[in-house]
Amino acid sequence: MDKKIYVEGLEEDKEAAINSAVGAVAGVSACKAAAMKAQVLVTFDESVGGIEDAINAAISSLGVTVLN
Repeated sequence: MDKKIYVEGLEEDKEAAINSAVGAVAGVSACKAAAMKAQVLVTFDESVGGIEDAINAAISSLGVTVLN
């Protein structure tokens, strides 16, 4: 499943860290953070239990607020 996650507080210098943190979540196959669009595009296996919460937690752990 592809999902756009809208965020607040994402700056260009955090993009690589977001990509790494979210990419490390089990079941995530791709992640692309875009500060200019204030979003994180994630491709993940939705059959993995709790994956959306884990993705949101990975983003939040870097000081970026998840809006949706």
